[in-house]
Amino acid sequence: MRLFSKIISAVFTILFIWAAFVQYNDPDAMLWYFIYGLAAIASFLFLMEKLVLIVPLVLSFAYFIGAYIFWPEHFEGVSIDGGNINNIEHARESLGLIINALVMLFYAWRIRRVGKV
Repeated sequence: MRLFSKIISAVFTILFIWAAFVQYNDPDAMLWYFIYGLAAIASFLFLMEKLVLIVPLVLSFAYFIGAYIFWPEHFEGVSIDGGNINNIEHARESLGLIINALVMLFYAWRIRRVGKV
C-alpha cells in the first residue's frame, strides 16, 4: 500500500500541475493557479513524506466548501452541447474541486492510518 500511495501522489502531483497550467486562458486563472498549486504542493509533500495531517484535512474541507459554492444552479453536465456555458463551467469547476477534496482525504486517511506515507 505504501508504494501505491507514492504512485498516486506522484500522479496527482503531475495532474494538479497540469490542471493549473491549462487555466492560463481562464478569466480567473490566478484563483485556479492557487487552488491547483496548493493541491500539487500537498501531493508533492505527501510523496516526500513531509505532509502533516492537518493540511489535507483543512484543504479537503476548503475544497468541498468551494465545490458547494461553485455548484451551478442548474446542472447541465460538463460537455458543451447546447447547454448554458456558465452552468457547464461551474459544474466543471465544482467537480475539479471535489476531485481535489477526495485526493486530500485519501492523503489524510493514509497519514492517520499509517502515521507516515
